[in-house]
Parts: sequence; structure tokens; C-alpha cells
Amino acid sequence: MKTRRSERLSARLRSWQDNVHPIPMVASGQLLRVVGLTLEAVGCRAPVGSLCSIETEAGELTAEVVGFDDQILYLMPVDELKGVLPGARVTPLGQRQGLQAGPELLGRVLDGNGQPLDGLGPLQTRQRVSTHAIHLNPMARRPVQQPIDVGVRAINGMLTVGVGQRMGLMAGSGVGKSVLLGMMTRGTNADVIVVGLVGERGREVKEFIEEILGPEGRARAVVIAAPADTSPLMRLRACETATRIAEYFRDIGKNVLLLMDSLTRYAQAQREIALAIGEPPATKGYPPSVFAKLPKLVERAGNGGPGQGSITAFYTVLTEGDDQQDPIADAARAILDGHVVLSRALAESGHYPAIDVEASISRVMPQVTEAAHLEAAQNIKRLWSAYRQNQDLIAIGAYSKGADPTVDKAIALQPVLASFLQQPMRSPVNFQDSLGQMARIAAQCK
Repeated sequence: MKTRRSERLSARLRSWQDNVHPIPMVASGQLLRVVGLTLEAVGCRAPVGSLCSIETEAGELTAEVVGFDDQILYLMPVDELKGVLPGARVTPLGQRQGLQAGPELLGRVLDGNGQPLDGLGPLQTRQRVSTHAIHLNPMARRPVQQPIDVGVRAINGMLTVGVGQRMGLMAGSGVGKSVLLGMMTRGTNADVIVVGLVGERGREVKEFIEEILGPEGRARAVVIAAPADTSPLMRLRACETATRIAEYFRDIGKNVLLLMDSLTRYAQAQREIALAIGEPPATKGYPPSVFAKLPKLVERAGNGGPGQGSITAFYTVLTEGDDQQDPIADAARAILDGHVVLSRALAESGHYPAIDVEASISRVMPQVTEAAHLEAAQNIKRLWSAYRQNQDLIAIGAYSKGADPTVDKAIALQPVLASFLQQPMRSPVNFQDSLGQMARIAAQCK
């Protein structure tokens, strides 16, 4: 009798235990110190990359954990830092929520967190994707084998880009980077365009969307904007959000053109964060973590595996003082599949787009072009280079006709070559037309 009663009691206890769910206890800490944009908190535990809520006079402030030292957590505010008081309560919130994803993103302008900036209402997407990067096995990626049309004659013909290639766009300030990106958005044959405008002037964001991108380009584009006055954390996150959205479209089989303006602002945002939490500077003030994060971002672009699409990426790199040996430019060249250099001298002479074909290279061009195309590009480049190298002598009349047959031919064809390498901003030229025009010029170069 006692055995049956104890069995029934044990069964009832087990049923109660199954229905009792423990309530997780989150220990709140307090704000210890604020230095610049870095907040130091004690008394709570949270992993790097998670979010915390901080009580302020104006309400709740969201910050991200960017590091720790013993029992001290280092946090960086996501938005503007204001109204913070000594000893304020700091409560861990857990990891960031996933990003909204879907075809409904096309035509929208988002911030670094993936939230709307365009005033067109909330996003009506049906799914979310993780904010974390997706690592692809390099052996599973498809090779770069076919060209992509970017609508720019000089790039289509002289610096042919392959589907899934990663290119750098090296230039100083004010030589036409944004205009060239806009030309690509209107002229490309990619299925989806993802544009990241990071660290630029706020005025330029609306101008790029309305004037350079235009209604036609915007209809198949997603724009992620984090102007220069946003926090370094938001600028860093905007680049990662743009890349993650591009990954989503690639994974569902789309060919994506990712335009990131700029990789330099991404590096500068990481530098601000790293220096704020005590990481020692290295090359020209850039801490080692900057050069570790650059390849992690860039390697996420490229061709996917079987059944997936591709991400063809252009990353603008701002060269300080037009110095091509700038540490970020130098690091970018090492991890990208080629680079397009914009020349200030060409821009000042009215040559647009100001692409310096002598200093530019596409490393996969031999893989995605036919032999006749490659030979034509080399012949045009040879004559263009011959003219540029002797331009000063020609200008002052010191060059004697007949001294060099190659230079003579370069002088005769200079107007034709210059016309081919220039292009109006709102007049895209498709890939086949670019090859046809180049073939006619190359026939005169022999």
C-alpha cells in the first residue's frame, strides 16, 4: 500500500517538475566610467557582441559590448551618447536580433541596423536572417568564369570584371567615385544591387539616391546608409549589414552587385573602437584588428556554391593625399581581385570617368575574356600609355615626328582613344557594344 502511494506521489511530483520552468535571472550592473565614446560597466556579465540597456535621463540607451578587462565591460553606444549619469543601471539584453530579409527590401533605404530611413513605413518582410557571417568553404565556391556587364565602357573593355570578383576602387576625394558607382547601378545586368554608403556626408546620401542612382536603379537596389555623424559602431555595422543582405540574395540564387563606399570608413570605424578600448596602434595609427577584419569582410563576397548566386563587389578605398601606398589601400590591393584607380589629373582635365587604365588591373580578366578581346585591350593600353608617357614632350613641341612609330600612332589615335575611355554619366554602354567599339579601335592600333 505504501509503495503504491509513494509511486503515485512520485508521478505527481514529476508532472509538476515538467510544468515548472525556471525564470532566468539577469544580473544588472552599474556604469562606472565614461571616456569619450567608451562606457565601462561592472557587476554584470555579457559576451562580446551582445547588447546592453543603460538607463539615462532621456530613457534607455542601447550599447554593444566591444571588450572587457577582468570584471569591467567596455561598451560602445549604438546611437548618440547623452543623458548618462554615474552609477546608471546596465542590463544585458542578449544577442542582436536577426535582420529582416526578402524581396520587399528592394527600393528601400535602411540604416546600419536594417531599419527604414526612407519614411516609407515598416518593412513588410516574412523572414529574418542571422546577423552573423556565413562561412563558405573555399573549395565549394564556383570559379570566376564569365564577365559581368557594369555599363561602363572603360571597365567592360579594358578591365573586364568577372561574376563573383572583388574589385577595389582607389581614389582620393572628389574625383568621381560616387558618380562611377551610380553609372554601374544603372548599367549593370546584375539581378540585385546592394549599396553601402558608410561614413559619407549626410547630404550625399539623398543626392546619391535621387540623382545618381535614380528611380530605375533604385527599383532593384537596397541602400544601407550610415553617414559620418553616426557612431563608429553604426558605421561598422552598416558595412556588415550590407554584406549580409547581399549574402541573403546570393543564397536564393541571385547575382548581386555589391557597391561599398567605403572600405576606408569601415577601417576607420574599427580603429576608433579599437583605440577606445586600449588596443595599441600599429601602422599609421591603425591597430592590428583593423587588418584582421578587412579580409573577413571582403571574403564574404564572391561566388556561392551549387544552386547559389554570386556577389560581385566593388569596394571604394579613399587614398589620403592620392597616396596609393596608404596602409588601407595597400592592404586592400593584397586581398582583392584587382583595382580601378581614379586619377586626379584626368579628372582635372575633364576626363570622366577618370579611370587610369595604366595603374588599374583586373586579375581575372584573362579567365573571363577571349583571346581577341584581351589582345585588343593590350594594344589600346599600349598606345594610351605611350602617349601619356610622352605627353609633356608633345605639349611643348619637343617630340619629333618619326622618332618612335608607336608614339606617332598614339598621337594620331589620341582623340579616338580618349573618346572611348570617356563616357557620359547617364549613358550606359552594354558589354557587347563596348567590345564592338573596342575592336574597331584596336584594328587601327595594329
